[in-house]
Amino acid sequence: MKTLIIINDAPYGTEKAYNGLRLANQILKDYESSEVTVFLMADAVTCALPNQKTPNGYYNIERMLKSLIQKNGKVKICTSCAEARGIDQIKRIEGAELSTMKELAQLTAESDKVVTF
Repeated sequence: MKTLIIINDAPYGTEKAYNGLRLANQILKDYESSEVTVFLMADAVTCALPNQKTPNGYYNIERMLKSLIQKNGKVKICTSCAEARGIDQIKRIEGAELSTMKELAQLTAESDKVVTF
């Protein structure tokens, strides 16, 4: 089973990134033969920045992304969204890759399930 999870919100302030990553990690834990790709768009591109200082009362999105990557999940970052925020040239969490709308379209077409947050 191939699952694509699209996240649009910033890592902190709402729980959308947190819940999307919880789902992604749970799928990889419970269904070992599954393929999970998380596509970060809009303000969610900042989820892939390293050295996050977690606000009080929040979870650490960087750790959640690293856990996903360690379980062979894929993390894609919308290049145009990153460029719009001036972060396309700065360091990202290891394993998170810049991507394109063309690749998102392909991932969507090839996935068995698509979930957005």
